[in-house]
Amino acid sequence: MNMTKSIRNTLFAAVAACFGLQVATVHAQAWPAKPVRILIGYGTGGSTDTTARMVAPHLAEHLGRPFLVENRPGATGTIAIDLVAKAPPDGYTTIVIVAADAIVPAVRSDLPYNLEKDLAPIALITSSPFLMVAHVSVPGDDLKSVIAYARANPGKLNYSTSGVGSSAHLTGESLNYMAKLSITHVPFKGSAEGAAALAGGEIHLSFPSVTGAQGMLKAGKIKAIAVTSARRSALAPTVPTMSESGLPGFERIGWYGMLAPAGTPRDIVMRLNSLIGEIVNKPDVKDMLFKQGLESEGGTPERLGTLIKNEIEQNRTVVKAINLKIN
Repeated sequence: MNMTKSIRNTLFAAVAACFGLQVATVHAQAWPAKPVRILIGYGTGGSTDTTARMVAPHLAEHLGRPFLVENRPGATGTIAIDLVAKAPPDGYTTIVIVAADAIVPAVRSDLPYNLEKDLAPIALITSSPFLMVAHVSVPGDDLKSVIAYARANPGKLNYSTSGVGSSAHLTGESLNYMAKLSITHVPFKGSAEGAAALAGGEIHLSFPSVTGAQGMLKAGKIKAIAVTSARRSALAPTVPTMSESGLPGFERIGWYGMLAPAGTPRDIVMRLNSLIGEIVNKPDVKDMLFKQGLESEGGTPERLGTLIKNEIEQNRTVVKAINLKIN
C-alpha cells in the first residue's frame, strides 16, 4: 500500500513538474504581447536617456514589440523608481537606473520603495570610472603624493562636484574617509562651472568622467592622477587605479542598469538579460558607447544586484561618516 502511494506521489510530482515547465515555456513564448515600457527618472538628452534609447530599438528588433522609453524626471529619480516598484510584475514595465540612485537610500529614510527588495535586477548595461584629476599647481603626479600633501596641509586642498549627494561628492568623501583626509568639498550648480574653476586653479581636485576631462588634459590645465574603478579602464589604459596607487579596495564607478518590479517572471528577466548582454557587446554598439565614455557590461542579474547592494552599503558608511542629510 505504501509503495503504491509512493509511486503515485512520484508520478504526480513528475506530471506537475512537466506541466510547470510547459506553462513556463508557453509564458516565455507569449511575452511580449504588447509594448514594453522603459522608464527613466531623468530628463531627455542626458546620458541615462541616451543609453536607454540606444538599447531600446535593439530589444524591439529582437522581440518584435516596441520598447518605449518614458522620461519621468523628478525627486532625484525617485518618482520613476517608485512607479516601477509599484507596477504589475508582468514584464511590461522596466527602468534604467544609475549609480546615483544607489546614493538616495543612504541619505533618505522616507523613500516609498526599497531599491533592493521592490525591484528585480535584470542586467548591468554599461559602466564608466571617474578620473581623479588635479590642477597642475598641486604638488605631485600620483595619488600617494597628493595624499601626502593633503595630510601635511589639512584643509588646504579642495575638490569640486556638480552638487551635494552626487556620485562625484561620494567619491571625494570616500577618498577622505579611506585616506583619513580633510579635503574640502565645493559644490557647483553644474559640471561646466566646476570645470572652469578647476582650469583656473580656484579648485584643486575633481572627479569628472574620463571623456569629460579630455579637453583640460590636452590643454595642459590639469593632470590625471588615477581612475576610480577596480581595474584599469580601456578609456584611459595608462592611468593607474586608486587601489593600485595606495588605497587598496577603493572603487567608485558610474553605471547604468535595467531593473523590473520584484516578482517579474524569471524567464522574462533572463531573456532580457541575455539580449542586453548581446546588444551592448555588439561591435557597433560597443564602439558607440565607448565614444560616449561608457564601457559595455552585461553579466547575470545577480551581478547587478550585488553591485547595488554593495554600493548602498558603501554609501551609507560614507554618508554616516560625514553626517550628510538631504531633504
